[in-house]
Amino acid sequence: MEKPGFKIGSGYDVHRLVPGRKLIIGGVNISFDRGLMGHSDADVLIHAVCDAILGAVGLGDIGDHFPDTDPGYKGISSMVLLEECGALMEKQGYGIVNMDCIVFAQAPKISPHKKKIKENIAGVLNIDSNLVNVKATTTEKLGFIGKEHGICAQCTILVKTIPQKI
Repeated sequence: MEKPGFKIGSGYDVHRLVPGRKLIIGGVNISFDRGLMGHSDADVLIHAVCDAILGAVGLGDIGDHFPDTDPGYKGISSMVLLEECGALMEKQGYGIVNMDCIVFAQAPKISPHKKKIKENIAGVLNIDSNLVNVKATTTEKLGFIGKEHGICAQCTILVKTIPQKI
């Protein structure tokens, strides 16, 4: 049976803001009085991107590949996880057409970091940064995000089959 030419994946992640942790979003260390709680570096955006990639190619989710019960992933950079997800996608015979990401945070402001975040994601996945779109929004002070208790991110990705190298 022939693989579908195009597939869509979506990813979502959320982490609580806590004192004493670095705030890393899209591989960028953002100056803030709190960081995101998690087993790894808790990069909420990269986790959403990983889930979108894995979902698009039918390989489950980030927890299947990098469980938080494995001490080997304690404190690991999520960019390492993203690199592995990119390799898994390519092994399945797919490449990225484009991705659209949203970071939901009341604070800090993400917009000043969007260009660097795009470059980081594109660099790890070895794609043109024009294929990566990063948006940021608040929740107008509503809910746990609006009260600055956490940050979440969402990613939608389109992949297509790539010719296999002989």
